[in-house]
Amino acid sequence: MTRLSAPVRPLVTGLAAALVLAVGMPAIAQAQAQTDVETNVAAEPATKGEKRLAKLLEGREAGEPVSCIRTLPSQRMQTIDNTAYVFGSGNTIYVQRTRNPEDIDNSDALVTQRFNGSQLCRLDVASTIDPLMGFFTGAVFFEDFVPYTRVKDDAANRG
Repeated sequence: MTRLSAPVRPLVTGLAAALVLAVGMPAIAQAQAQTDVETNVAAEPATKGEKRLAKLLEGREAGEPVSCIRTLPSQRMQTIDNTAYVFGSGNTIYVQRTRNPEDIDNSDALVTQRFNGSQLCRLDVASTIDPLMGFFTGAVFFEDFVPYTRVKDDAANRG
């Protein structure tokens, strides 16, 4: 067995420790990632916005997503913080979650540049502005609009 000189010993020990970490870390990280994913899915509580949206959607059934919706200047639009924009009222409402729903802020005004005047479409250019000062606060990238229609109660139809 060869003896290492005193100045070389810490260098070899450090290299050996780095090798052990390099070999063992991927397995430890993978086990940790699996645990995090499992706990996040089960433990993720509904946000205030998700709860508000769920209340709006009570008694409604989701339909096939559409790329455009018909809009009128007088049509109602609700902004639910960090969750979605909701268009319309009555039997059918449309939910627009956008690509980045965490950026939706109730204190911002949604401004759209439409390609078709009577419809709001997935490809329309949209942004948000501060309603008081008028300055740009963010870009909005629409996804498909999901229609939610009231489910008719069978008991009401029988009587």
